[in-house]
Amino acid sequence: MAASNTIRWLPLESNPETINSFLQKMGVKNSYAFVDILGFDSELLALVPQPVIAVLLLFPCSELNEEKLRASHSDDCSTCDTSDKKPYFIVQTIRNACGTIALIHAIANNTDTLQFEENSVLMDFIRKTADLKPEDRSKELEKDSNIGVAHEHCAQEGQTAAPDLNQSIDFHFIALIEHDNRIYELDGRKSAPICHGKTSKETFLNDAGNVCKRFFDSCSNSYNFTAIALAKQEP
Repeated sequence: MAASNTIRWLPLESNPETINSFLQKMGVKNSYAFVDILGFDSELLALVPQPVIAVLLLFPCSELNEEKLRASHSDDCSTCDTSDKKPYFIVQTIRNACGTIALIHAIANNTDTLQFEENSVLMDFIRKTADLKPEDRSKELEKDSNIGVAHEHCAQEGQTAAPDLNQSIDFHFIALIEHDNRIYELDGRKSAPICHGKTSKETFLNDAGNVCKRFFDSCSNSYNFTAIALAKQEP
């Protein structure tokens, strides 16, 4: 994952317990929470509670996989009309921060649906960076010790031992969201959001599953994929 060498964080685990703990530390109420996606076929997606407002995908990254993904993206990106309503987007400049970047993308583009504590660290960050360029948002994240500390605590709370801070990590998080009736891939390594065509709040999970399948097909030499959905919880 391309990022500055000057700032490094421990990577987050892609499991709902860790991610939900992180959200609580940042002041996001638990009316929505992340749950496992067991597979991308319609039968398995039907097991996920609805509605779903975001999907996080963790996948293996390599030069070969990236080439295949670029080729697979070229067909559907042209189906999106230009929209004045751009998703909230932040680029990644902190090494191993892709999990937090994906979470920010998932939450910042659903603030009308989610509920926040009065002193929410994350909502405060989203508000103060709302009018900034993606590159300037990343500079603000580099300086935000509250989010950095919450990230570090949750990275150390994972189910497996945290890797060495300087260890190379060959996996990457992205977020998929519905915005203005389109499905967007938000990847902090990229310069802008990638549109994957039209969707709706009702069909978003299945449409996101189709995008995830494309990643899986492009990385056919690996089964090291994890996907989690931000889904509404029972009262």
